[in-house]
Amino acid sequence: MKAANPLKLFGTLLIVSMIFIFSCTKTRTITETITEIVNDTIIETVTDTLTLHLDPALVAEGKEIFRYDTFGDEAFWSDILHIDKAILGDALDGYGDGVSPATALAVGLKVDAEAIPLEVAAAIQAGEVDLNDPATTIALLKMNAVVGVTGTFNEEGNMTAVGINCALCHSSVDNSFADGIGRRLDGYPNRDLNVGAIINLTDNKKFLADLLHVDEPTVEAVLTGWGAGKFNAGLMVDGIALKPDGSIAANLLPAAYGLQGVNLATYTGWGDIVYWNAFVANLEMHGQGSFTDSRLNDAAQFPIAAENNFGNITNDPDLITPKLPGLQAYQLSLHAPTPPEGSYDMAAATRGKTLFNGSALCATCHIAPMYTDAGYNLHSAEEIGIDDFEAKRSPTGMYRTTPLRGLFARMKGGFYHDGRFATLNDVINHYDNHFGLELNAQDKIDLEEYLKSI
Repeated sequence: MKAANPLKLFGTLLIVSMIFIFSCTKTRTITETITEIVNDTIIETVTDTLTLHLDPALVAEGKEIFRYDTFGDEAFWSDILHIDKAILGDALDGYGDGVSPATALAVGLKVDAEAIPLEVAAAIQAGEVDLNDPATTIALLKMNAVVGVTGTFNEEGNMTAVGINCALCHSSVDNSFADGIGRRLDGYPNRDLNVGAIINLTDNKKFLADLLHVDEPTVEAVLTGWGAGKFNAGLMVDGIALKPDGSIAANLLPAAYGLQGVNLATYTGWGDIVYWNAFVANLEMHGQGSFTDSRLNDAAQFPIAAENNFGNITNDPDLITPKLPGLQAYQLSLHAPTPPEGSYDMAAATRGKTLFNGSALCATCHIAPMYTDAGYNLHSAEEIGIDDFEAKRSPTGMYRTTPLRGLFARMKGGFYHDGRFATLNDVINHYDNHFGLELNAQDKIDLEEYLKSI
């Protein structure tokens, strides 16, 4: 049977850092140093602590899947939610004002500058392209230049559907052309992306309201409440939209890099990378594949999933499962970014590393080079000194130790799964109080600088 597998754009979670090549096999080595890869050629190799063997052909296939494959999710985003018509607008046989490039950038969508022909790029820079016209967005979609969104066009060149890709939530750009326009940064969380605002473009909120057993104004209010860089991944399985205090429940889009050797891929440890790819592609992106998880048959914990048989999905053809190996390979090829020179105080970071691995107790769980627990990397809410609201929404009832590599590139939006701590200093103060560490002011500064250096 075909199941409606709603929302989200979470994409995947990822892994890697160092490489050298043996015949046709790519080998990645995790070390304290990041290896840079240019044209698939190894630049540097240091001592290895964990080696991953990756098939270059499979990595290349996975890159295409990550960036451009919709898994047939046009059936949801266009056929049900009519997002294609919202993008087109009244003037192009859609509805509403349409979505111009200016509007798209304002809700956090990114544009791949390398997909734009040179003459078009020159015209944009010269102010000769109307960035307030939805027709320009359609032109960018024809170029495959809108990161994470793929358009389908007929022989006349008219857009007939849109779907989303993993890259929507798990890629950004380097802003080298303009704000929101530049070279792709796969694996970076798009903390500018306003997922709720995009879904709110639909003229069919009734579908979501009926699925969640609420009214349409409630759907709109919840989607509006997520804000930039956040998404409620559990909403479409448990129907929980609010925290116990009545505020909107939503978590930060996670980084999809630097997860080498990490056992569990999500904030609350639902499963490994392959599991989460299948979950997201089927239940969040609403692709057309197959998915099995008997835990979702528990109507008490996951009423929406159980009612809609989301734990037992079958589609023929299956547009997802055959692509999971390539997708995983590409994700494993993504390395965490290196902190820019001058972005932290090296002397303070050196002192902070000693604290991190010693009296501050950070390395008790955040063990280098993965910077998470070795093995079963889950902890109770009581252990880490926070509430168990989000943990109880998962099958594990626990929180995963977040891998820290490349932390500097995902600071926007705050820290912890829901961004509850606005700054690194807030995180350090939390643990200082929770564990009675008695850190002094300089200790806290040094720890922060080390965290920025990882």
